[in-house]
Amino acid sequence: MPYIDPQSRLILEPGRTLALTCPHCQVIAHISPMAVPRFEELQADQPAQIGTVFRCDACRAPVFLRFTARAYGPTRIELAPQFTEIERARERFDFTHLPEEVEMLFKEALGCFSVGACNAFASMCRRTARAVFTDLGEAGKLKFFDGLNEVRELTSLPPEIFNKVRGVLFGVASDPRPGIPVLDSGEADILLEVMKDLLYQTYVRRGRLERAMLVRRFFRDEWQTRANVTKLPAVRP
Repeated sequence: MPYIDPQSRLILEPGRTLALTCPHCQVIAHISPMAVPRFEELQADQPAQIGTVFRCDACRAPVFLRFTARAYGPTRIELAPQFTEIERARERFDFTHLPEEVEMLFKEALGCFSVGACNAFASMCRRTARAVFTDLGEAGKLKFFDGLNEVRELTSLPPEIFNKVRGVLFGVASDPRPGIPVLDSGEADILLEVMKDLLYQTYVRRGRLERAMLVRRFFRDEWQTRANVTKLPAVRP
């Protein structure tokens, strides 16, 4: 369990290091503690949350984390092993083949996720799904639902998590004004991966296949045109 000693040093468990995706260089890297509040000031105020500054070992940029204080003792301040990233790395996604409205809404959803606003993220995922249904129609909505069921089968999602994700994207059929389930950070992580997979299967995969076939068709026609030109009989003067 990490703790802060009287010399205002953050001490991790023996043999343990911290690693995360750096919000600056987007690399999964180890981070090293650089600045911790003074031990005496923490003992005097005894805040429930303690902010610290780390340094990314890859790009040397500052990384800010927040720990929950578990116990204040005379010689150490014990911290919870979990921490909160104040600034998270922005999630990446290929928006090339998404319709304009779907792209705009999902970008805002990823922005909410990056700052840890889990339920704002869920709300934007609902709006993104609604835009997809408007774009694809009822048949597209059914395919989207089939894709969600496929994700459940592939990943063995627990029923309670699946029901929350389904409630976010589709609502409850028996509720004329369905609300959006409240998510914690772990559930938001799962929703993120589900959304990325569904949007990829719905738009990106199809778009890439169509582009690849178009390119192949172009080069095939170009080759045939050149072959026909080569076979033309020579014209005698």
